[in-house]
Amino acid sequence: MQQGPLFLSREDIERLLKPEVCAAAVESAFRQHASGQAAERILGLHARNGSFHVKAGLLMGDEPYFAAKINANFPHNREHFGLPTIQGLVILHDGANGSPLAILDSISITALRTAAATAIAAKYLARKNAGSALLCGCGAQAPAQARAILGVREIRRLHVFDKLRERADAFAADYAAELKIPIIPVDGLGRTVPQCDVVITCTTSQKFFITREMVRPGTFIAAVGADSEDKQEIDPSLLACATVVTDITEQACAIGDSHHAIAGNYMLRTAIHAELGEIVTGKKRARIDEDQIIVFDSTGTGLEDVAAAVTAYRLACGRELRLPPPL
Repeated sequence: MQQGPLFLSREDIERLLKPEVCAAAVESAFRQHASGQAAERILGLHARNGSFHVKAGLLMGDEPYFAAKINANFPHNREHFGLPTIQGLVILHDGANGSPLAILDSISITALRTAAATAIAAKYLARKNAGSALLCGCGAQAPAQARAILGVREIRRLHVFDKLRERADAFAADYAAELKIPIIPVDGLGRTVPQCDVVITCTTSQKFFITREMVRPGTFIAAVGADSEDKQEIDPSLLACATVVTDITEQACAIGDSHHAIAGNYMLRTAIHAELGEIVTGKKRARIDEDQIIVFDSTGTGLEDVAAAVTAYRLACGRELRLPPPL
């Protein structure tokens, strides 16, 4: 019998939790949510130079689990203190009897589960022949996002953009050999966005930078960075003319890019097409038109955290995963 909660470090999680396994776990969580077998909650508090989020999720399958993630998000940490922007812990409990099972470092959990959601959304919503991608933001989230899209689409060329050009250059130098495709740092977005079938935004921006005029028909956009009401990456007028899919609609309307489009009267909440769980279960249609512009408003949910945490924990304990086939 396990004596007290297991501690899993960042290195442990990166060793145990491979992207395709994490994606399968997160997809299973979205299926459970669409079937009424999962619940999630979020609490956010602002500090002077950042914010704190508590995201909780409960999966109520045959073996129920609960997890709560406490994350600190301080955008200027790296330049001021040499610390990561996001730091925190995930606490995992047995959902049947409440026993605490594990304490996990949240940095890798957050990156892997967020990238897993992008992979799932791209699998269902990006064009099958998508061959070029743009990654905006070359911080801690970027490597996982790049691996995620390469896992579900045959991307032949990856453009990378960061407000600090040296970060884009460093990303290209560090990951070209691993990803085995050309990685092209770019200085601006006006010419690059129209060349790309997939656009992934994972920044801390407080003002949109992907505009309606940039985006060509058929593009899939994973909008990952807006996870609080003061963050924004996507032009509200672009959301108004696109097919919008959220991870959790209530949350996206409160803190995601959808929040800004609705608050600015560009679109109504009822214009949101579906949640990702409805797409993967077939309750709502996926892509039906090669010219469809689809935006995945990914605000990050406790469902993703509990799915990733459970999977890492079970792997660490040598237990069977019981997941659907990986992507």
